Amino acid sequence: MEQVRVRFAPSPTGPLHIGGVRTALYNYLFAKKNKGTFILRIEDTDQSRYTEGAEEYIMDSLRWCGIIVDEGIREGGKFGPYRQSDKKAAFREFADTLINKGDAYYAFDTSEQLEALRRESEKAGNTFIYNFANRGKLNNSVSLKEADWKEKIERGEPYVIRYKMPHNEEIHFNDLIRGQIVVNTSTLDDKVLFKSDGMPTYHLAHIVDDHYMEISHVIRGEEWLPSLPLHLMIYRSFGWEPPLYAHLPLLLKPDGKGKLSKRDGDTMGFPVFPLFWPYGETAKGYREEGYYPDAFVNMLALLGWNPGTEQEIFSMQELIEAFSIERVGKSGSKFDPEKAKWFNHQYLQKKTNNQLSMEFREILRTHGKHEDIVDLESLIGMVKERVSFVKDIWAQTDFFFKTPETYDQEVIKKRWKEDSASLLLELKEELKKIDDFSAGSTEPVIKAWIEKKGYNTGAIMTVFRLVIVGASRGPHMFDIIGWIGKAETLNRIDRGVSIIGK
Repeated sequence: MEQVRVRFAPSPTGPLHIGGVRTALYNYLFAKKNKGTFILRIEDTDQSRYTEGAEEYIMDSLRWCGIIVDEGIREGGKFGPYRQSDKKAAFREFADTLINKGDAYYAFDTSEQLEALRRESEKAGNTFIYNFANRGKLNNSVSLKEADWKEKIERGEPYVIRYKMPHNEEIHFNDLIRGQIVVNTSTLDDKVLFKSDGMPTYHLAHIVDDHYMEISHVIRGEEWLPSLPLHLMIYRSFGWEPPLYAHLPLLLKPDGKGKLSKRDGDTMGFPVFPLFWPYGETAKGYREEGYYPDAFVNMLALLGWNPGTEQEIFSMQELIEAFSIERVGKSGSKFDPEKAKWFNHQYLQKKTNNQLSMEFREILRTHGKHEDIVDLESLIGMVKERVSFVKDIWAQTDFFFKTPETYDQEVIKKRWKEDSASLLLELKEELKKIDDFSAGSTEPVIKAWIEKKGYNTGAIMTVFRLVIVGASRGPHMFDIIGWIGKAETLNRIDRGVSIIGK
């Protein structure tokens, strides 16, 4: 294989969707697998949709994901500039080259004129297409006399430059994911290559950039597949060898009906962006929701690509080694928010109790709690299997840090009996006799006492948990009392009996 050079080329029009992150990831994995170069290029030719902060957001998102850029705005490189607006004037020369070759032309039609033609076609049950069939009757340099269209330009009349798509030619091309495709040029329109604001469109700019940046493979979303025939024709017009193409399947809504959107995330309560988007209409991010970047990347990699094995947990290096374009599917992949949580759960379980304690300690501080890291490690060991996010540890452990203020009424109704208070006070007396309050010490003593007295273990332990925790939840009871200590345990029994027993 020739030297692999791939690019991720987003537009800075808002937050980077996870579908875009997946495109970047697949480009990165392909490049690293083939010892190639991964380039980040910002395609900001659509100035009307430019959004302040979006460019930095894109770069910060890739960095958080561990997708390392080899060449880009921040990194530099010999093929720059890596922001298209920084070379605005250069693109005009290429548009003029196509004009001079007869493969493009000036078009002076106003948006109002084109909209009227579209409405007229719709009334007749047709679709208006600006192409060989009608370009000779419209307001452009094909239909007008040379003196007339030149006079329009000299007068400063606004115009665009359109590609002159040939009539009735078959374009044969191969997509690395979808195989051989044939398109007849008569079905295509004359796309705008250069806009009246002096900026190139995507169709022209990305081809010029891909050629001069020596891009070997273009791996992009399937929404660009219908434009590929045009792009190949432009390559032909310039006499350049095109790169190889691979068009990735869509990320679908959880029900599989349509492309995953921000609205889906808002409605169903999950993020569709990697980081929090702070501008305008804000949006949640995976980082701020508590996802680990490697779990997020692992989840994304498997949305469209199949390793061909049962393995689901991959490090970035393992993804690089296993990745191949041939194993990317043609069909869209349904996004499963529960599976995303599952991945984070797996990565959380791989963390040491010390690592999780350091993370959880920051959350504790927001609740005004300060605990020794060693104590937190033992606490984390009791509950880590129950959570998928560090932020959820508080909900699983809040009762370790504060005496219950309320008690679950459902548990009281079902399990609190006439003798519950007396049994708990008797239990308290047994606990008072124990000096070593570790689970290994208290559990055998209390179990022996229950057995000796012939009491019902379930009846005692349920109300014991109720007064200690406030509800029927939490890890092993003797681990709980071992952590909160003897004095607090006895205090909670007294308090629970006095409140519930009234």
